Amino acid sequence: MESCARPAIAEGKAKVSQPKDHTLRSRISVFIVIVQSVLLLIHWFLYDTWISFRPQPDPPGITGWQIGLAALSVSFIAASLLAFRSSNLFARIFYRIAAAWLGTVNFLFMAACLCWMVYLAAWLGGFQIDRSTWAGAMLGLAVLASLYGILNARWVRIKRITVNLSNLPASWRGRVAALVSDVHLGHVNGLGFMRRIVAQLARLKPDIVFITGDLYDGTKVDAAILAEPWKDCSAPWGTYFITGNHEEFRDRSAYLDAVRDAGVRVLQNEKVVVDGLQVVGVHFRESANLTQFRSILRNAGIEKESASILLSHSPHALPVAEEAGLSLQLSGHTHGGQIFPFTWFTHRIFGAYTYGLQRFGEMLVYTTTGAGTWGPPMRVGTHPEIVLIEFA
Repeated sequence: MESCARPAIAEGKAKVSQPKDHTLRSRISVFIVIVQSVLLLIHWFLYDTWISFRPQPDPPGITGWQIGLAALSVSFIAASLLAFRSSNLFARIFYRIAAAWLGTVNFLFMAACLCWMVYLAAWLGGFQIDRSTWAGAMLGLAVLASLYGILNARWVRIKRITVNLSNLPASWRGRVAALVSDVHLGHVNGLGFMRRIVAQLARLKPDIVFITGDLYDGTKVDAAILAEPWKDCSAPWGTYFITGNHEEFRDRSAYLDAVRDAGVRVLQNEKVVVDGLQVVGVHFRESANLTQFRSILRNAGIEKESASILLSHSPHALPVAEEAGLSLQLSGHTHGGQIFPFTWFTHRIFGAYTYGLQRFGEMLVYTTTGAGTWGPPMRVGTHPEIVLIEFA
């Protein structure tokens, strides 16, 4: 195939300041401490449920179950820290196992809660249950949910939507844009997964491709090799990229250089005009600061009387984008919650803008679930997708 076309474009940029790295490191450290503390408590709860519902008590002293659960309780944080520094075979396998276990723990925790709820209901009702049989059934359901989640996460669907933008250039009516987000290239989704995504795009033949961040997971990888499949992208009006929060986990310049070398246009907090259509891209770091985000949009030279599209990783600052007069915002980030019950928590944060096509004032917003996964390589209650957007 031909490499992605780079059409003639007009552009406007806004200068931005860079935050100090120690702020990000501090936030990550706090996040790690909180997550590890929660994981330790959950594993203790799972063990306590196990010994309470099994027919025979554990023998005295330290048992294999105790050692195993203790090791598993720290496996994901340990694997994540290793993955941030190493990309060898051991690091990749360790991370995949730990990430899969993390997702399984989610369902085991719900199963354990159900065990205690049924036990309490039986005690209050004055009837007996076979605790061992009930616990075994819940364990089986948790394992099945995990296996389903792994398989479901590998099946990337094609979502088709139609949008009607005011003052859309006549040349864009009937054209199709592809939206790809949250691929999370790293120790779970690698080169083969990226090739599959680009191959799907080749079959779909969109006119333009938008990548709205988290193309990379943030683990230590050869960014250039993972971006190589994009050289086979043949969208006539090009492929455009902005960063997500995971590209900010380390120096993002390596990621930006990699996608540029693969023929993808990086939008550096700027507006470009593609055959009369305004396309604005703002990186995650800058969009996270509302004052900076507003300044970038104000200085980008957006013409409110003409159709415009904003690429912004997260749908968290919709009032700022709508105020700037943008017609359509394309985002990812949420994963739709990825796995139950985090689907519910995510909806509590982002509301109707967690997933799908919505309206915010005069602006349309589409938030995609993304193509990949973060953490557990599972999806339960959501599905991965590539979005085809037809302009009517």
